[in-house]
Amino acid sequence: MNFINLLKIAVKALSNNKLRGFLTMLGIIIGVASVITMLAIGQGSKESIRAQISEMGSNMIMIMPGTHERGGVRQSAESMQTLKETDYKSILNNANFVSAVSPIMQSSGQYINGANNYPSSMHGVSPEYLEIRKLKIDKGAMFTERDINSSAKVCVVGKTIIDNLFPGDDNPIGKVIRFNKVPFTIVGTLQSKGYNSMGQDQDDVVLAPYTTVMKRVLAIDYIQSIFASALSEEKTEEAIDEITEILRTNHKLRESDEDNFTIRSQQELSNMISSTSDMMTILLACIAGISLLVGGIGIMNIMYVSVTERTREIGLRMSIGARGIDILSQFLIESVIISITGGIIGVLLGCGMAVIVKFILQWPISIQAYSVILSFLVCTITGIFFGWYPAKKASNLDPIEALRYE
Repeated sequence: MNFINLLKIAVKALSNNKLRGFLTMLGIIIGVASVITMLAIGQGSKESIRAQISEMGSNMIMIMPGTHERGGVRQSAESMQTLKETDYKSILNNANFVSAVSPIMQSSGQYINGANNYPSSMHGVSPEYLEIRKLKIDKGAMFTERDINSSAKVCVVGKTIIDNLFPGDDNPIGKVIRFNKVPFTIVGTLQSKGYNSMGQDQDDVVLAPYTTVMKRVLAIDYIQSIFASALSEEKTEEAIDEITEILRTNHKLRESDEDNFTIRSQQELSNMISSTSDMMTILLACIAGISLLVGGIGIMNIMYVSVTERTREIGLRMSIGARGIDILSQFLIESVIISITGGIIGVLLGCGMAVIVKFILQWPISIQAYSVILSFLVCTITGIFFGWYPAKKASNLDPIEALRYE
């Protein structure tokens, strides 16, 4: 008996029990839809996080004062004063794998403009900070090296600061705000970037010359941290090694001495978040995949019932010349048809659910081709695996005993 005839017989047998066939498919449908939706959400979140990190500067390097033990107590980075202005200038002048570098001085306080006030932080930086953090000037201009050399009381502000201190006025250029009683003249505004994937307001920012914050606001003579940008993401490790060598030389550290500074890269953060995201996606997909197992057990159960119901039919077919392989193929085809049909419906439902999640819940999604292909492969394997034993049982029936079956 050829394949076409076997396929027609299998389709006819399934069409005689449409509701039972659909209920059997339901486990496969739910499993496939769940797997595709979970993978789409997981991959979408991963790509969104990578995009957010890229906007912050995927090749960014953060240099902070290190921690060390004093009297058996491990000191925090904030208590260390190992980074100096000379370290920043050494990196600026001698690092070949660094495209931009800026000191970071930070102070929290209250901004005041007339009757309006807003609590936030001030970041003391150099003009290259814009390149490192992928920030752009919207109006006005960035402060200059001359402002840094003179410790000028000027600043560049983000949209959140403007909205809170200058309601109804989107052009505060030339106006003066006070930060912890120190007046600052606004020379520029930053283009809005909104919130990042971690819920941080990227427009709640005020940038001022690092020398101004160091001397006029904090009254200190050391640098809190240094941000740098490697020539490219691929050159990050070379840049870190180069910076490490420069700082160890500046700090006169011997080979046996530990670093008194800490270097972290945005690439490390990206890899860590991607790894965590991948683990969560795989976990969710495995949980959703349990439905496929349940669906497969349902197929085996129904095929057993089908073999029992059609015992006389099997005996009749075998008595007029049908071979065991023909009976085996017929029931296997029925099992695979149930699995693949359920898989097709599950793929359509899964893609639809992913789109609904995107537009209703506003979650990022990314439907991957491999998840659809994998679903079809799993469905086919499920149909063959769980349909084999009932089909084998049917093919091994004795024709005479089958004809006598009531």
